[in-house]
Amino acid sequence: MSSVDLNADLGEGFGVWALGDDDAMLDIVTSANVACGFHAGDPATLRRVCEAAAARGVRIGAQVSYRDLAGFGRRFIDVSSEDLIADVMYQIGALSALAAAAGSSVSYVKPHGALYNAVVTNRLQAHALAAAVHAVDPALPVLGLAGSVFFGAAEELGLRTVPEAFADRAYRPDGRLVSRRERNSVLHDVDEIAERVISMVSRGRVHAVDGSTIPITVESVCVHGDSPGAVQIATAVRKRLVAEGVTLASFG
Repeated sequence: MSSVDLNADLGEGFGVWALGDDDAMLDIVTSANVACGFHAGDPATLRRVCEAAAARGVRIGAQVSYRDLAGFGRRFIDVSSEDLIADVMYQIGALSALAAAAGSSVSYVKPHGALYNAVVTNRLQAHALAAAVHAVDPALPVLGLAGSVFFGAAEELGLRTVPEAFADRAYRPDGRLVSRRERNSVLHDVDEIAERVISMVSRGRVHAVDGSTIPITVESVCVHGDSPGAVQIATAVRKRLVAEGVTLASFG
């Protein structure tokens, strides 16, 4: 692969509570998954992140979530389709206003946390999420896991699907992410992470937790902005990709 997108979850502070270094990450990534206030982020923080992203030419995506500030969006909620559709539309709309005021726009959607994991297999929520994005703008691409039920639902509606891989998360043999509740679900070794990304991007392969090698489809690589050493990890990943001749650019 000659080109790949590099994305990170940003805008996840709230009030006086800061999480991650948004400005530093925006100097590294090509796409910013900006929180929409349901799992993290207050309006002033989200406005600042949108302005900073626009100033750097970084693409803005709406990172939509369950309504779960207390749980950081990492708890499954058995929400009705009607409510989930409205919640997702609301979040995209709110961030779109802030992005537009900053001279940019929301150009893709990515689910966060428990919602991301749920729509890999949960058909009702996957179809609701896809329906919400389509209702707001059928031209909006969606980021997610290749082969997920969500991607199937999105493609049925004509939405563009962009498969992503996670630089700093462990994979199960079935291609899904290891739960954060399990040990070693989040990786921290910078060199190991950079090597994994090269394998994923250049060879379409990644090692799972059981030692097996599994295929992976990737158009965008995610580095979590809230991980310890996130800036160092993202910098190492970017440098390694460039050194291997891979161009860093947002997906078209």
